[in-house]
Amino acid sequence: MKIALVHDYLVQDGGAEKVLEVLQEIWPEAPTYTLFFDPKKLPQFATRDIRTSFLQRLPLALKKYQWYITLMPTATEHYDLSDYDVVISSTSAFAKGLITRPGAVHICYCHTPTRYLWTDTHSYVEELRVPRLVKAILPPVLSRLRQWDQQAASRVDYFVANSQTVRARIQKYYRKDAQIIFPPVDTDRFHISPRPKTAFLTGGRLVAYKRFDLVIDACNKTGIPLKIFGSGPVERGLRRQAKSNIEFLGKVSDEALHDLYADALAFIHPQEEDFGITPVESMASGRPVIAYRKGGATETVVEDISGEFIETQTWEELADHLIRFDERRYDPHRIKTQAGRFGKNRFKEEMKELVKHAHPC
Repeated sequence: MKIALVHDYLVQDGGAEKVLEVLQEIWPEAPTYTLFFDPKKLPQFATRDIRTSFLQRLPLALKKYQWYITLMPTATEHYDLSDYDVVISSTSAFAKGLITRPGAVHICYCHTPTRYLWTDTHSYVEELRVPRLVKAILPPVLSRLRQWDQQAASRVDYFVANSQTVRARIQKYYRKDAQIIFPPVDTDRFHISPRPKTAFLTGGRLVAYKRFDLVIDACNKTGIPLKIFGSGPVERGLRRQAKSNIEFLGKVSDEALHDLYADALAFIHPQEEDFGITPVESMASGRPVIAYRKGGATETVVEDISGEFIETQTWEELADHLIRFDERRYDPHRIKTQAGRFGKNRFKEEMKELVKHAHPC
């Protein structure tokens, strides 16, 4: 049985790329097709068999890949996958639109239906920093892409969702059911630390929707120590907003990140995510999570066992939780056990079982 993997694009590191890494571990001989690949930003894929689309050769393809959004459906359909029995796509955008030969099986691991076409389409246009003329022509472009996206979803034989939240979106926008297989988190790599805890922790990709601004507001108002790891487009604004009790760490190594989680009072997760890997990594380190009660966190954080929830995305409610937080309520070993439900080996077994069911040898 010949297997191929397809990923939207490899130009930034995130949760989707961690899923792809594990898929490559399961099927190391499978090539990976993708629209763009920047090995400088993603060196972990440099030794893999990565096959890029014709868009890779266009001017400024890696720096300004968004310019070619209208060509991405065509580039995806252009992959020649006729040699493969099973094709597994890892996607939140275009990879679901690949074309397989008759008799082949397409399994789509869907991180979410394309955000800027469905759930976030209005805010996407409003928040985009582009000239007015571009904003004016963008809505009809997105409408055409939305039609293609629905057609592309109809080509999928088996949808896999990374959470119940995403499964519901697939049902709403694509009118298809999906099996839930939680993403892989390498929970065994994280450790519990006996060291005293002195600061809260948050971080990841520093983008607007993750609402790190309200965490900073809460800590600015209370003076509570906070550490923030990661980088992204809103980092400069967040740094200007923060007072001296807030420390920005930038991009950190895996080893440093493990220590950050283990030494935190708690991890703050103020956003709605499709799944959310960082809260699980915190729990794998025995540390509780303070999360917004929406999205994937409602499926990973168990209230009063591995964390607690804020009901609204306001700095006032978050600040109240930070002031009242009592780490003595939580058992680090019990929290770590809870995180084990999302381990990497579990993901591997469930994906292999699905492929076996979809294409019996």
